Parts: sequence; structure tokens; C-alpha cells
Amino acid sequence: MLPLSTDRNILLAVTTAELTIPETSRGLEQPDGEASATLSTTKEMIRSDHDVRSHGRLISNGINYRQNIPDGYIRPPSERPRLNEVVFSDSIPLVDLEDLNGSGSSRHKVIHKIRHACQQHGIFQIVNHGVHEKVIQKMLDVAREFFTMPAENRALLYSEDPFRVVRLSTSFNIQKENVFNWRDYLRHHCHPLEDYIDSWPANPATYREVASKYCTEVRALILKLLSVISESLGLEPDFLNKALGKHGQHMAINYYPRCPNPELTYGLPSHTDPNALTVLLQDQISGLQSLMNGRWVAVPPIPNAFVVNIGDQLQVLSNGIYKSAIHRAIVNPSESRISIPTFYCPSPDAMIEPADLLINPDNPVRYRKFTYQEYYHNFWSEGLYGKTCLDYFTVDDISSPPKDEAIGNNLDVFTLQDAPA
Repeated sequence: MLPLSTDRNILLAVTTAELTIPETSRGLEQPDGEASATLSTTKEMIRSDHDVRSHGRLISNGINYRQNIPDGYIRPPSERPRLNEVVFSDSIPLVDLEDLNGSGSSRHKVIHKIRHACQQHGIFQIVNHGVHEKVIQKMLDVAREFFTMPAENRALLYSEDPFRVVRLSTSFNIQKENVFNWRDYLRHHCHPLEDYIDSWPANPATYREVASKYCTEVRALILKLLSVISESLGLEPDFLNKALGKHGQHMAINYYPRCPNPELTYGLPSHTDPNALTVLLQDQISGLQSLMNGRWVAVPPIPNAFVVNIGDQLQVLSNGIYKSAIHRAIVNPSESRISIPTFYCPSPDAMIEPADLLINPDNPVRYRKFTYQEYYHNFWSEGLYGKTCLDYFTVDDISSPPKDEAIGNNLDVFTLQDAPA
């Protein structure tokens, strides 16, 4: 790993007319008492009126935006979020996992509902999932505390190396990007817990205790979901567990500062997740959106619920039957937003390929075999623009979507009367 340089100049994609430099690095207080959206700084700041491709840092300390966002964050008109076209509806499935503890038709209804959500859009929300409410609230609290504490307490975590096991960074991959995203994030590995916990942030003082409890309970939930998703494909309950090798678990805390021009930029643009399964905790500020039937649909925050979305590896393992969810994050003009995704991954050496039982004349093999390490490196090299990472691993002569009949024969347990209303 490369050591973090603390004395290099940071180029800022702003003009002097667009910023006010406060006397401290903690940001200026607004009328509601919340720190403003800001860029990180070093001892020397270089301001440029022209270099909009320079390395802007949106790291909650140092510079206050009052009227407009810097040019380096403004999307071309054709790439802007068009917020007036977003759909607000109840089309994101909500699954109550309570009935998974039972048997018979009630359990089958839950599995059928998950199957339908994974096939159609790759995203759903869950309640009664087994993660304790206090654990959830403490995780949200310590996440916000991390991003509002004095900047010097987190500065040494900053890195632009996507392969560091613990790092604080901004946008997505600023070494590859022409336009930046209005987002800061802390990301770290979580499994095996004992291998990584000592490298996690030491501030806030409760972070390691709170986050380790949260990661442990979320991992137990994910293992349950992997079993249910395997069953929903007509496979053995332990299929996905075995397919992921030794498993990997990463967690991020996304911080989206309030933004004066949300119609011009993104927290994160449209993308799919490279891992197998993502379980996302939202605070109560809306921002997540999913692409459904060609339209962006808001994913409403539900207290103590999780958003579950299928990642690229599950799309491959299901041979295209389940869809990696296309989603994005927008920003808010009046409030900052926190989201905490847990990315559940194969181990780097895990060999990923479609399940044999899901390859048949109705659904010929759609993806070549690869290691997750190969896929992950490709994902970070490409970024969130242009050709999707999955396209590099697709069998060239397959273009039509899989038929419903392609799912394994074990799904005859889902009769018509079992289907949810």
C-alpha cells in the first residue's frame, strides 16, 4: 500500500468567485447549524479559474459553497438527473422476512416475491430482517458523527487507491473522472472481522464497537438472503454460499452534503454494483433511485428497513435470470444524507460462472468464467461511465433475455395460489 502524502498540493476545481474560505477547517455554520458542503484542503491550496478537471475534494472541511457548485461537478445537459421526471410510487417491492421462519405456503410466498423482484428489477426492501433497531440507529449516529467531527481527526485516512482496505475518499474514482460526484465516503473491509477491525477509524471512539456489531448482524442477514435467493432459483440452499468461495464483506458510509444545485450533479450516477449482493441502510433523507421500465423510481426510506439489490456476480451466477440493479443517488438542497451499503462479495480467487442447472436450451450460457479479482480490477479501471463491466464478460453471440422457463425445475413448489397478491 502506498503511504498517504499529507503535504502535496490539492488542486481545486473551483473559481475564486464560487468559494469562501473560513478561518478554520471545520466549515461555516449555516442557520440550521449544519456544516456546509465543502472541499478538503491542505496547507497550500491552488485555486484555478480554468482548470475544471483538477482534483476537487468534497470532504466536509475548508470551503463553503453559498450559491453554486463548482464547475467540476456540473454535468453536461444531456447527463443531468432531470429530477422532474422521477417517479414516486410503491413499485419497489417490500418483503416481510418474518414468514421465512415458518414453513409451507407462507414461506413460499416470501421466496416467490423475492424471485419476482430479482427477475424484474434486481431490487427490493426488507423488514423484520433480524438486525436489531438499536444496532441500526447506533450505526447511523456514529456514521454522521464521523463526517461532522473535526477534519484533522480523519485526514490521515484519505486515499485515492481503490484497493486499500480502509480509506476515506470522495466522488467515485477521481483519477478516472472528468466530472466529479457530490459525495464523500469511508470504505473498509469487514470480513473476517478480526483481520480488519484494528485498521478501522479510531475516531469516533465508539466506531469500532458499533460498526463491528452492525457488520456481524448484517452478515448473518446476508447469509440468510443468499440461501433464500438460491432456493428461489431452484438451486440447493447452499449454492451461492459455496459459489462465493471464502466470501468478502465491505462496508461504506456515503455522505452526501447538501447541494445548492442538485439538478446539475449526482451523488453517484447510474451504475450497477460489482459484488454479489448489496444490503443498504438509508437515513430518512430520500436520494436513492432505481431504473425500472425505463424510468427512475425513488426508493423511499423506511425506518429500520434495508434495501437489497442484486449485484453483477449474482447476475452471472444466475446466468442472467436475475438482474443487477441499475441505480443512482441524487443530492438534496437543504439536508445532507447518509447511506451505509454493505457489499457482499466473492473472495478474490473465487471462480465465477453461471450455475450448470441454469444453462439449458432456453437459456444458453451467457457469461464466460472469471475470477472475482479479475472482475473487480476491471470495474475500478473503467469507473461508472461508458461500457458496463458485465459487457466484458458476456458471451458474444447471446443477446436475447432468458425466458422464465430457464429457471431450475425445483420451482414447482410455487403454485399459483402461493403467489403473493
